[in-house]
Amino acid sequence: MTAHQGELLFLVEDFMTTASAPVGKDINLRSAVPTFLASDVARTVEWYEENLGFQLGGHFPNEAPYAYASIVRGSVEIMLLSLADFRKPDVRRPNGSWEAYIRMDGVHVLYETVTGKPFVQMALKQQPYNDWEFEVRDPNGYVLVFGGSY
Repeated sequence: MTAHQGELLFLVEDFMTTASAPVGKDINLRSAVPTFLASDVARTVEWYEENLGFQLGGHFPNEAPYAYASIVRGSVEIMLLSLADFRKPDVRRPNGSWEAYIRMDGVHVLYETVTGKPFVQMALKQQPYNDWEFEVRDPNGYVLVFGGSY
């Protein structure tokens, strides 16, 4: 371990032992929502609707081009924020890299609707930890994993 790594480890350990957040019945964290940048939010919304069955949950302003949109399917929500000329860097690692992991039941049923489409990055397969998973890459380069029971 280098001296720098040792300093970082010390800082992390110190933070973990001294940091505290209020805990109580008045606090209820309900969800975390991935937020993706997009150069064309309206086009991205259409892609999610047509290919993955999401629905528009809200947007601003009332007319395209949107600065913001929220898409939902079941209890899953993804926020889209406009950034002109945005191009996501193509970052990959050998064991996978994704921006959202979506837990679900009946993953094979959703997979059947996208089988053979060019945006499927990894075919449906059972993982060593027994979840069934497949990956898709949206038009902005974000990778989503859909995983859970078959």
